[in-house]
Amino acid sequence: MSQAATKSLRVYFSSSIGKKQIMAVTGLALCGFLVSHLLGNLLILVGADAFNFYAYKLTSNNLIYVAEAGLAFIFLLHLFLALNLTLQNKMARQDGYYMKKRTGRGATLASSTMPYTGFVILVFLILHLIQFKFGPVYSTVVDGVEMRDLYRTVIEYFAAPLNLTWYIFAMTVMAFHVGHGFSSTFQSLGFNHPKYTPTIKKLGLAYSLVVALGFAGISLFCFFQN
Repeated sequence: MSQAATKSLRVYFSSSIGKKQIMAVTGLALCGFLVSHLLGNLLILVGADAFNFYAYKLTSNNLIYVAEAGLAFIFLLHLFLALNLTLQNKMARQDGYYMKKRTGRGATLASSTMPYTGFVILVFLILHLIQFKFGPVYSTVVDGVEMRDLYRTVIEYFAAPLNLTWYIFAMTVMAFHVGHGFSSTFQSLGFNHPKYTPTIKKLGLAYSLVVALGFAGISLFCFFQN
């Protein structure tokens, strides 16, 4: 790569536009992961054996470590850029009252609370990993193969009303976050047109509702199994 190309890339990655576009791409990747994760979790509705066998096939593949590393990198990069841009915007505000008035004209509840909903999602993710990935381990046998009984771990967790309430709250927060993030992602990538923007916003709302209601519905199903 030439020195000029290297310099151009450095300028791009350090610019606000570059950071926003990279954050947009990582955000879309995370949205894709949420869909795949939801589809896999829906097997809980089929039964314990189906869900446990799915989890076993997923975790017994060595490529899972590559996928997890890639997902962690994407998430951390998205988080870093979000923090960086938030701090950059705060430092750029010379007149707090003026900016508040200016922001208030076009801001929505979802857009104005993105840093806070993002923080809740971060806390949820950490607890989610502790509670399920590193949570209680039980064994079961499916088609003659011994594997982890993750179904039992999930059912036991959602048996507690406090856990269920926290999970549904986190899914509600996630709906706010990804709903706005989905539509703003396309704007950051240059897809900002009076004809298509309203449709993109509706798609973002539909996506956030389907994903959030899907996960919340699964948690309620598990709660009523006890």
